[in-house]
Amino acid sequence: MSYSDDARLLTEIASMYYEEGAKQSEVAKKFNISRSLVSKYLAKARSLGLVEIIIHDDLVHPYRMLEEKLIEKFGLTEVICIAPAAAEMLNKRIGIAAGKYLSRVLKGDETIGVSAGMVVHEAAQNFLPKNQMENIRFIPLVGGLGQEHTALQANVVCEIFARKSGGSVLELHAPITVDSAEAKKVFMAQSFIKNVFDKGKKADVALVGIGGLPAYSTMTKAYLPNEEVPLRKELSAGNVSGDICYNFIDEEGELTDCTWNDRVLAISLSELKQIPKRIGVSGGKEKVSGIRAALKGKLVNVLITDEETAKTLLDEDK
Repeated sequence: MSYSDDARLLTEIASMYYEEGAKQSEVAKKFNISRSLVSKYLAKARSLGLVEIIIHDDLVHPYRMLEEKLIEKFGLTEVICIAPAAAEMLNKRIGIAAGKYLSRVLKGDETIGVSAGMVVHEAAQNFLPKNQMENIRFIPLVGGLGQEHTALQANVVCEIFARKSGGSVLELHAPITVDSAEAKKVFMAQSFIKNVFDKGKKADVALVGIGGLPAYSTMTKAYLPNEEVPLRKELSAGNVSGDICYNFIDEEGELTDCTWNDRVLAISLSELKQIPKRIGVSGGKEKVSGIRAALKGKLVNVLITDEETAKTLLDEDK
C-alpha cells in the first residue's frame, strides 16, 4: 500500500475513532481488521501528525505557562500561581493556596520549619490534611514572644499546624530581637534556644513568608517602634530589598549589613538554604522586590504567589 493509501486509511480510522466516537471494536469490524491493529494504526496516525491531541488545560489551570516561565527563569522546582485579588484579600488567598498545597504534598513524617507572618498564619488556618499525622513535627525558624502580634509569631503558627495534623511542636522560647549583637550571641548559645535552631536547620521542609521594602513590611511595622529612628533611617538609606525569616536581604538575596540583622534571633540564610524544600509564600506589588531577591538568592525553591506578582517578576524592568 502506498503512503497516500496508507495515510488515507489511517485518517479514516482516526476520524471514526476520535471524531465520531466509535469504539475500537466498531472500527475493527468496519475495516475488517483486529482491535490490536486498530490501536497500532491510531498510534501511527499520531506519530505521523495526522492526529493532534490538544489538552485545553488553560480552562482549569490558566496559569501553567506563567508558572513554567518562573520555574525556568529562577530555577525553581515548583510554582503555584493563583488569581489576582484585592490587596486586603491577597494574603488570605495565598495562604489558602499554601494550606491546600501542604495538605497535598506532606506525607506525615517530616519536620517542617516555619517562619511567621500573615500569609504563613493563613496557611496554617487552611491546612486540612486528609489523615492524622502523628509523626509530623513543626519547628519555629524565628523567635517571637508576648501577647502582641500573635499572628506573626512562629510558635503560634506551629501550634495551629500541629493541632490540625495531630503532630507535635518544638517551641522556641526566645524574642524576635535583642538589644545588641553581643546579647544575640549569648541568647543563641543558650541550650534551650540552640537546640531548636539546630533541629530547625535540619528540617525537611521550610514554609516562609517574604516581605518587601521596609516601608511596607509587616515586620517593620510590628517590631520597629517609631522611636527606633536610627534603625529606620538605616534601613531606608540602605540596599534593603525585603526580608525572609526576619533577615533583611539585598537585591541579590544576600544578608544586608544592618544592626537589625545583628540582633535578630532567626535561622541564618545559609542554614535556610540547606533545607531541601523551601516554600516561599508571598504576593503583592510592594513585595515584588523582596520576592525577586529571595529567588535570585535561591532562598526558596517553591513559590506560591498571585498572577500579577508572577507577571511582574518576569518583567526585569519592574
